[in-house]
Amino acid sequence: MKIRKLMSTVYGMLMSSFLALVLVPTHVFSDETCMSPYMAKIVGQEDYVYVWTLGQVGVGDEQDKLVTVAVNPASPHYGNVIGHTSVGGRNEAHHSGFTDDRHYLWAATLDTGKIFIFDVHTNPSKPKLHKVITDFTKASGGIVGPHTTYALPGRMMISGLSNNQDFGGRTALVEYTNDGTYVATYDMPTDGNLNGAVKTGQFADGYGYDIRALPRRNVMITSSFTGWNNYMMNLGKLMGDADAMGRFGNTVVVWDLHTRKPKKVFDVPGAPLEIRCAWGSSNNYCFTTTALTSQIWLIYEKDNEWHAESVGTIGDPSKIPLPVDISITADDKHLWVNTWNDGMTRIFDISDPHNAVEVKAHKIGDQVNMLSQSWDGNRIYFTTSLLSNWDKGDVPDVEGPPQFFKAYDQKDNDLIHKFTIDFAAEKLGMPHQMRFGAYSLYSKTADNKNLAELNR
Repeated sequence: MKIRKLMSTVYGMLMSSFLALVLVPTHVFSDETCMSPYMAKIVGQEDYVYVWTLGQVGVGDEQDKLVTVAVNPASPHYGNVIGHTSVGGRNEAHHSGFTDDRHYLWAATLDTGKIFIFDVHTNPSKPKLHKVITDFTKASGGIVGPHTTYALPGRMMISGLSNNQDFGGRTALVEYTNDGTYVATYDMPTDGNLNGAVKTGQFADGYGYDIRALPRRNVMITSSFTGWNNYMMNLGKLMGDADAMGRFGNTVVVWDLHTRKPKKVFDVPGAPLEIRCAWGSSNNYCFTTTALTSQIWLIYEKDNEWHAESVGTIGDPSKIPLPVDISITADDKHLWVNTWNDGMTRIFDISDPHNAVEVKAHKIGDQVNMLSQSWDGNRIYFTTSLLSNWDKGDVPDVEGPPQFFKAYDQKDNDLIHKFTIDFAAEKLGMPHQMRFGAYSLYSKTADNKNLAELNR
């Protein structure tokens, strides 16, 4: 068994090395630069947005669900929910990600640790629950809160947020095969176990959150958040607990992609969340933003060494706007930043990545969480929910629904509203993260498309 696991890991490393050399494009148009560079790409108009949605007490069936929204203007169902797949119970639905062939969507949960794997290629209009991983914590050696599910060649790398010993923030990366077989666990570096990494500042806290890779530079980059004890706590109670507020991550780690070994640990104070990496062939850098201190940080390579620096401020940090999601435009010139607490999206000029300058801002709603851009940069979508115990309740004197999916056309950083779906009115729950679906990914013809919609 150990030999088989070793051979499997070695095979994954060799495939990563090979594909990094031959398959990684120098420039692609990407949905919010979230997608792995190993992944199949949509060219042209997306047909569907899949929204990973938290079940809400007293709303519909109260279950977590994958909601399918038709977003192609050519579709007779444009602007509508055409179906959803409930998964049973409330598991704190959070992030999702495709396998490298984009045939399956892995949807993770922060409370129960279940990972729901959906078949999205057989019929893109109607994702089908294919498999459920129920032993993530046991298989991984005690990791809790699977978060990012990130595609590597034939593999899914999953970041954890917590552990089953103290339910704090110390955690690990966990690797699976595309068919859902556990491969290995890689501990985040700590003062007691740096595992060969160089600690460059004060912190080596062992916390985790997001993952991104730059294969051409043989690196993975991870960020940090907080543990189960905090993210499952009521937000008001959390913010009034000084000890709890001290238990947030303050690090970004640069890893060797092929060996899965940490190389450098950087101080990035204030809970750095989403990571987005540039796509230009000579742009060897990534961005993250800090939830608690409202800073934009640049993680960049210079003279064959990696560095980290704060390059911009988001809103008024004293008001805790709470940056949550970010998105680099396809030309690497602008960075969109969503701030959950004030419901704003802000656009920064990052043509000089060392100096991020705000150029425009838009109010999206009372709260806003995730954003996803189309491949051509002409369309952008927003959702609202952050965490079930952190989301705002009914807010007086607020126009529009508290939990929504909004679609806009986008040109020159201006937004033209197209439609809004009120997830409460539709009895769906709290919409969190989005992923795109398209018939073009699977060589589906127009006839197949019409038949699939009719067969619903």
